[in-house]
Amino acid sequence: MPRIYIKDLHSHIGNEATVSGWVDVRRDHGKIIFLDIRDRSGSIQAVIAPDEGMLLETVAPIRPEWVVELTGEVKKRPEKMVNEALPTGDIELSVRAVRVLGEAKELPFSKDESLNFDTYLDYLPLTLRTKRARAIFTVQAEIIRAFREFYEREEFVEIQAPKLIGEDAEGGASVFEVPYFGHTAHLAQSPQFYKQIMVGVFEKVFMTGNVFRAEKHATTRHLNEYTSLDAEMGFIEDHRDVMKTLGRMMRHIAGALRARAAEEFAFLGAEFPLLPDDIPSLKLREAQRVIKEKFGEDATHEPDLSPQHERWLSEYAREEFGSDCLFITHFPMEKRPMYTREDPDDPGYARGFDLLFRGLEVVTGGQRVHEYDALVAAMRAKGLDPDRFSFYLQAFKYGMPPHGGFGMGLERLTARFLGLENVKEATLFPREINRIDARLSE
Repeated sequence: MPRIYIKDLHSHIGNEATVSGWVDVRRDHGKIIFLDIRDRSGSIQAVIAPDEGMLLETVAPIRPEWVVELTGEVKKRPEKMVNEALPTGDIELSVRAVRVLGEAKELPFSKDESLNFDTYLDYLPLTLRTKRARAIFTVQAEIIRAFREFYEREEFVEIQAPKLIGEDAEGGASVFEVPYFGHTAHLAQSPQFYKQIMVGVFEKVFMTGNVFRAEKHATTRHLNEYTSLDAEMGFIEDHRDVMKTLGRMMRHIAGALRARAAEEFAFLGAEFPLLPDDIPSLKLREAQRVIKEKFGEDATHEPDLSPQHERWLSEYAREEFGSDCLFITHFPMEKRPMYTREDPDDPGYARGFDLLFRGLEVVTGGQRVHEYDALVAAMRAKGLDPDRFSFYLQAFKYGMPPHGGFGMGLERLTARFLGLENVKEATLFPREINRIDARLSE
């Protein structure tokens, strides 16, 4: 008999059906055995009655996480036994046949119990099966899906950039070195050079892919490998064109999550964000005045925002503008990469931005330098040798339009949508200073 997904069992009430999945819970009530079975689509209660003698012997050793195939009649549950919390809580499977597809050892702990976070990470092949983890990464999959939907609708072209590069995009030292046929290559910190090159081909491009930062952080907000969601667009007037597109993208993602992940948000106790049609924007200097006047800390001489500043400003944006997002623009040029365009109307400050989302910076972007001579001069001003960037510079030597874009961390974005305290909770297999899957020795 062909396999039926659990979510589709309502159309088989009164008929026999075969389901396959994992045992979530086993309950023995006298001579009746109940198995809660889950597959990718949902879960169902299966009942093995005492008159199924041989069947009881087959079921006797089965415990949580065994993989089984069950065949039986789909029945309506008695009204007083209906579980309103489950989409399939009004039906059950009266089992006639059981086939064991995969055995499981005794679990080291109950999957859904509260665990020390290091223990959770140590046992990811098991703990990712929890309902909480499945909900988090279902939401993350919908975020990527909605990101692609938006940029395809806006007629951007999806590209893929290499992860092995000769030079890092920022010109800094926090890169992983990789032996490369007698030479030294690096793992990409971002796809910045390649997406700019591709503006010269398609005008508007986007991509998703992993990037790498060799920074010795051990915080709740940093990773050494994360997924970057990037877009770059040509023929812009300035950075505000990028910000407007990004604002529309955020609203599209939020709308898609409302439509497709409401169940996961409810289970995780997460709230959908406040996203007005025009996301508010402050220059860094304006934001620093807010911090001083409202929160009593003088940060007016700082070139950047601290994590506490980001939290305060997000609190201010929600109270003042009814927005869970806030753009901060015009950082000092010395804090921005060499390809960042200076604002001619505000000398010394960049036509760039960060997007704060519920207390955390999740996006960095801005307008780029697109003139060859100006870009070469900017490299030299940063102490970089233009000859080492000759491949990248070809795009600008042979004509580039005014353009800009952004990079967004998928894991940070997921964590902010769901109110998770640690970005590692929104990372399938976190890479950080203390672990690559297994914990590293001190």
